[in-house]
Amino acid sequence: MYANSTDPLGDALTSYIQGDLLSKVVVYRDDGLSEDLMMSRFFQEPSKFTLVEKTALENCRGRVLDIGGGAGRYSLALQSRGLRVCAIDISPAAVEIMKRRGVRDARVADIFKFEPAQVFDTLLMMMHGIGIVENLAGLENFLKHASSLIQFGGQIILDSIDVRCTRNVMHHAYQEVCGRLGRYFGETRLQFEYLGKKGPSFGWLQIDPKTLAHYARRAGWASEVLYWDAGGDYLAGLTRLEG
Repeated sequence: MYANSTDPLGDALTSYIQGDLLSKVVVYRDDGLSEDLMMSRFFQEPSKFTLVEKTALENCRGRVLDIGGGAGRYSLALQSRGLRVCAIDISPAAVEIMKRRGVRDARVADIFKFEPAQVFDTLLMMMHGIGIVENLAGLENFLKHASSLIQFGGQIILDSIDVRCTRNVMHHAYQEVCGRLGRYFGETRLQFEYLGKKGPSFGWLQIDPKTLAHYARRAGWASEVLYWDAGGDYLAGLTRLEG
């Protein structure tokens, strides 16, 4: 995502921890829609976690890989519960922040190239982190690779959203365009901007639970919805099956 050392999110996180509590990135979608992503979200204490987040952490077990660890809020919460956690992020700035905040094992790594010495019991992907796979083909590749990172009977805990649940006409229009282009309706193209400096555009997958379950089953995973919100947000648990 961060080609040519451009890391708007990492820069914004660094500004926040240095005292700019209003630090943010602007997230642009390829149809021109934009919204602010406040860095304060990445530093929230467990008492401020949503029900989705609390449910996700309650379902973590064993050795946990926190994928896209950001500022380390989930890793720190799991450490405090006595779990062994390894947090990875492609942003060197984010990893430095995690270490500074007390994450014991934080590494700069691309999940698609990550080959740890030990396998995990839980892979955690929050803040719609499954989006990093970019598209359905990427999801297939990720699930195949994830099988090499986890024990039989291990799990992936992730949250995402069924974008069809929105009432926003711009989102519905975007989904229709995706369909005309032959793309799955949850395949988006995004770009981050921080203080006028834009990073490269990248794909981001928002996947509905039925489609997730279909691809999971094909790859040897059982999928279960652990929490569902009327707005379309949900939490899923994928369990690796034997054979």
